[in-house]
Amino acid sequence: MRMNSDYHIPVLLKESLEGLDIKSDGVYVDLTFGGGGHSREILKRLTSGKLVGFDQDEDAEANVPKDDKFIFVRHNFRYYKNFLRYLGFDKVDGILADLGVSSHEFDVAERGFSFRFDGDLDMRMNQSSDFTAADVLNQYAVEDLFRIFKLYGEVKNPGRLVKLIDEYRKSNKITTIQQFKEVIAPCVPKFKDHKYLAQVFQALRIEVNQEMEVLREMLMQASDVLKPDGRLVVITYHSLEDRLVKNYIRDGKFEGGASKDFFGNIQTPLEAVNRKLIIPSDEEIERNGRARSAKLRIAKPKSH
Repeated sequence: MRMNSDYHIPVLLKESLEGLDIKSDGVYVDLTFGGGGHSREILKRLTSGKLVGFDQDEDAEANVPKDDKFIFVRHNFRYYKNFLRYLGFDKVDGILADLGVSSHEFDVAERGFSFRFDGDLDMRMNQSSDFTAADVLNQYAVEDLFRIFKLYGEVKNPGRLVKLIDEYRKSNKITTIQQFKEVIAPCVPKFKDHKYLAQVFQALRIEVNQEMEVLREMLMQASDVLKPDGRLVVITYHSLEDRLVKNYIRDGKFEGGASKDFFGNIQTPLEAVNRKLIIPSDEEIERNGRARSAKLRIAKPKSH
């Protein structure tokens, strides 16, 4: 199968591979296979090792390399612990998760991820799911819409945004991107329309795909799946994701401060490998604009 060239260039590739500390006979997991950029570089470093790649997007299957060392699982990575056990891997040497949405998904109009095109309000990463962004807009209670736009989109005027949506949907169903943009046009700030729409669409995408719940589940499974000297490498692109990853590595919790034992020691299943946050170089950002917001964190199981 030929690789689709419209998937994004891997971000922080060199730093990710260094973070995984790859052993040629190790077992590794790429939770976000996508265009396969990270996976192909991992495979180059394996001799007798194995790499398991996950992706729920059926389009990603066209990028699967013809390599006996590679196993592809077309499924949501929230279930990766069970899938790895089924495949015979109780413990692995490294886990990589690049949480960015691929350029391919943004650039295919009918997928509904981008406000640059008209099309159905879809946004499903798993195209076999029957729950779309249109369902969110037409079915969610006002308070739930307010919550997702405020929390997931960090929209400055969620009340006004939701009021416009609610008034319109009382007599019309919102089904297309252009229709939705027209509905909310009165509350889109002039000269900041691109940023505002990006925040609104991000909030819908996160909700449709349960991205925060999936991320939490992934992090909580990592310490069970990793070998004692294994590595978890996570690349995030917005503050919500990065906050969850940072808090869980540091505190063993997603919010509310660290859990401590009787002696005041922090009870956390993981510990940071990189004390300083890893971000792309100016050169990488110049080559690849989507790298601008990327942050990389590396962790390993905490020795007790």
